[in-house]
Amino acid sequence: MASVEWRRIPTVLRTDEILDKAFRRASKQPDTVEDPDKYHRVRKQMNKMVQSAASVIDSTLIAYVELWPSLNALSPFDQALVDAAVGNDEYRRSLGTIQWAAERVRSIAGDTQRKILRLRDVDGFHQARRAAYGRFSSILDQVSPEIEWLGAARDTLRALPSIDSMEPCIVVAGSPNVGKSALITALSSGEPEVAAYPFTTKQLHLGHFTHRRRKYQMVDTPGLLDRPMSERNSIEMQAIAALENVGDVLLFLIDHTESATTPIEEQEHLLQEVRGLISERPILVVHSKSDLYQSSPEGATLMVSAESGEGVEELRSILVEMIAADEVLDPLNLPENWPREDTLE
Repeated sequence: MASVEWRRIPTVLRTDEILDKAFRRASKQPDTVEDPDKYHRVRKQMNKMVQSAASVIDSTLIAYVELWPSLNALSPFDQALVDAAVGNDEYRRSLGTIQWAAERVRSIAGDTQRKILRLRDVDGFHQARRAAYGRFSSILDQVSPEIEWLGAARDTLRALPSIDSMEPCIVVAGSPNVGKSALITALSSGEPEVAAYPFTTKQLHLGHFTHRRRKYQMVDTPGLLDRPMSERNSIEMQAIAALENVGDVLLFLIDHTESATTPIEEQEHLLQEVRGLISERPILVVHSKSDLYQSSPEGATLMVSAESGEGVEELRSILVEMIAADEVLDPLNLPENWPREDTLE
């Protein structure tokens, strides 16, 4: 199941912009009506104006509902990520409310058109059209908070990464400032944001490297503090979503240097908590910033330095071997989605 491309979600118009668009389109409809009889001409004009305005509002609102992915169709990782970023309940409620508004606008338009057909005076046609416009505006006013929420949520969701579940994935975790972003930059073509404050990475970033034409994704998670789950903020919960729902291997970094911002005891406690979260997937524990060590920490089996490059290629080889994505038991029956390069003779 491929991840949703959040960047493709269209811009969400404000309610006043939707109404301006609808009424502007409707104002052009009278020019399309030709009838020498004023009574029939005005009735047709008002009918088309109501229909045109309703169509613009309806199609705009329904586009939001249809173009935004259903949470039920998303991977567990994306569902958890959306919940951490904007809230699944608000997501469902807002789209449901907007769909209701579209249905109400269609219903009002239908009622108004039937009413216009029953009326017998020109002034009544105009009054019916103005009443319909007022009801359209009232409906959009009712759902204005949900539309504003959707616009803000779009800006948030567009910053989220897209993980391809068909390709190998490595989740990189650890306490703040242990060197996750720097290591991913050294390993892959990705360039995660790096800054010098406790939550070094503000959000999930995605890098990758290629081995035998296969792309290995690397998810850079925000630094996790050693504290109860209930006390974690939304940024940390995005990391938890990654740890629980995505990845073939978890690469856990430990900073054992004297300059570490998190005491080693807290880092080790966090590692135990993470082991409990992802007991079904392998964990590779690596000591980072090896260029700053005066001597190897006791029990350290693998040490790397993004700064000097020490251990980086060895780590890459270990990750590829652990994931075993290129392992072929039967060369005559290659796995589905096997990377290939077709050549012409």
